[in-house]
Amino acid sequence: MATRQIRLTVEYDGTGLAGWQRQANAPTVQEHLETALAALLGRPDPAVSVTGASRTDAGVHALGQVACFTTDRPIPVHGVRRGLNSLLPPTIAVVEASEVPPDFHPRFSATGKHYRYLVLARPDRSPLLAARAWHRPLPLDVDAMRAAAAAFPGERDFAALRAAGCTARTTTRNIEDVALSFLEPGVLAVDVRGNAFLRNMVRILVGTLVDVGEGRLPAAQVPEILASLDRTRAGQTAPPQGLYLVSVRYAPDAAGHL
Repeated sequence: MATRQIRLTVEYDGTGLAGWQRQANAPTVQEHLETALAALLGRPDPAVSVTGASRTDAGVHALGQVACFTTDRPIPVHGVRRGLNSLLPPTIAVVEASEVPPDFHPRFSATGKHYRYLVLARPDRSPLLAARAWHRPLPLDVDAMRAAAAAFPGERDFAALRAAGCTARTTTRNIEDVALSFLEPGVLAVDVRGNAFLRNMVRILVGTLVDVGEGRLPAAQVPEILASLDRTRAGQTAPPQGLYLVSVRYAPDAAGHL
């Protein structure tokens, strides 16, 4: 029987998970998906391999992670989605499944990603958002943060926003847009779109903006920080719980469903 490649769009709450990538001694999204697929397809775990578009860190959430696996089983894609959702833990769900060409790759075929970071900007903490946003009790100068955000878009070397241990061969990336908006009173969203990102790049970007908003860093210094290529000059690294992978973008010829 012919081999099929199935693309999944996965939503998950990263709280309590050690990120996307399978690890030896901690639960991950990839592990849960591969275990569920092994049961659904009648294959020994981990004989079914799932490839993801982004290796999200521990505690990071996703609304639109993209993953793929191959199978020779004739299960219809709606059966794959429903079957996986019956086997996955409540914190992980497949929201879409489709068949894609064999040369589609969730990571290497991607042309861009959209991340969102939530900041709870109010004096009092929120029990409901404790694992969903970064609480900052001090007032934020959002106008200064927007002025600083204007320095990020463009194609350049973003070594100043690169975490230690990043293994990327090049630190040149293209940030398309950084936008700040209030989703509701006190809940500030930082939406970042770009072609690709370095390790912890969005979290360092947001930490730098928060340092500007709280008055520890002048907005006018952000272009100098980027030009310095020096991570020690940029702001703090925002914690993982406020970060969401919203979507992964593909060119029409690379993402065409069969």
